[in-house]
Amino acid sequence: MLPQELIRKKRDGGTLDAEEIAFFVRGLADGSVTEGQVSALAMAVFFKGLTVEERVALTLAMRDSGDVMDWMEVDAPILDKHSTGGVGDNVSLMLAPALAACGAAVPMISGRGLGHTGGTLDKFDSIPGYQTQPDNLLFKKVVRDIGCAVIGQTGNLAPADKRFYAIRDVTATVESIDLITASILSKKLAAGLQGLVLDVKWGSGAFMASLEEARALAESLVLVANGAGLKTTALLTDMNEPLASAAGNAVEMQNAVDFLKGTAVDNRLWDVTVAQGGELLASGGIAPTAEAGAEMMREAFDSGKAAEKFAQMVHALGGPVDFLEKCEVYLAKAPVQAPVYAEMEGVVTAVDARAVGVAVVALGGGRRAAADVIDPSVGLTDLAGIGNTVDSDAPLAIVHARSEQEAETAAVAVRNAYTIGAAMDVADNPSIVGRIAP
Repeated sequence: MLPQELIRKKRDGGTLDAEEIAFFVRGLADGSVTEGQVSALAMAVFFKGLTVEERVALTLAMRDSGDVMDWMEVDAPILDKHSTGGVGDNVSLMLAPALAACGAAVPMISGRGLGHTGGTLDKFDSIPGYQTQPDNLLFKKVVRDIGCAVIGQTGNLAPADKRFYAIRDVTATVESIDLITASILSKKLAAGLQGLVLDVKWGSGAFMASLEEARALAESLVLVANGAGLKTTALLTDMNEPLASAAGNAVEMQNAVDFLKGTAVDNRLWDVTVAQGGELLASGGIAPTAEAGAEMMREAFDSGKAAEKFAQMVHALGGPVDFLEKCEVYLAKAPVQAPVYAEMEGVVTAVDARAVGVAVVALGGGRRAAADVIDPSVGLTDLAGIGNTVDSDAPLAIVHARSEQEAETAAVAVRNAYTIGAAMDVADNPSIVGRIAP
């Protein structure tokens, strides 16, 4: 086979068979397909699209381009989730231990912050000693013994996807739903999962601005994942405001600990976390339905069993044994903490969630460049949600900053992100707006 002939075939609207796709992916992995040929195929796919069968073949070929993890030694369903990214989305921090408390095994391979969205690994990096990059032996031991481990990409998982994405990133072909689908799912399939739930977000703080775009991606992901043999459902969730009342790294970790201990629980965060867990417990056969699974999740949180699993996981991966009890002692704190008040009293009617995320990045809580070092202490807490009243006693947020000047700059950004009006102007924004099943 010749790569240029496959490019020509797709350019002209033809359909590639599984053998042709596997040939091209092998070339991605071993370098025998040139960068120019990869970018040409990506552009052809961008304009001509892929059939469901092509998407499944591409996903499986990229999965098989490297190691595929097996969990033979784990006597529990292997479950995980994927979020398309948002602001104040720390669901993974509570979801993994709650699922473990319900009898699942959760090898959660997570990522770092991307653009204006926070990264799960960056949040765990705020815990002193916690290993986000353990070796495979420790990773598997913690999953087997505790039931969950939240870490970064390990080993040689889907290396073809890594090269493909890097080329797409500089050739304006990232936005292809077909290629996004294969990229996300190849890594999840390589992790050896038996059940997956997808949190596909839409709104001002999401990469998919419209509900229609999010639905199209969710439908593609669910169709291809199940076609590849992985039980998968998706939830469409609203990201027109931050999911939690905190955005940052140490502050979101504190928010998660408060959630697990039951001392302070954000309602929208609760709804999304419980719903995702319910879907996974049903997919893994632990619960008969998603509704029954959601009830098991509630019990795991209310009983404190999820909190216990979280504490055990943190310690097993190198964190303090008493982190859950004394997280305030261990988490970094910014020297400046200042409330941000709205310029007028009223009710929050809209939030530009992306602008909130960008404000956190500007404070040092995210990366402007890949080599930037994140300051875990900075961020925003007590974020007002849509429908909340703001006045001289109730601020829009509290800024955690390294200096007074950075705090003032962030305060301006936060005020600009909020729209204040009357109660009658508030739209109903349920946190979960749809479900996609096979």
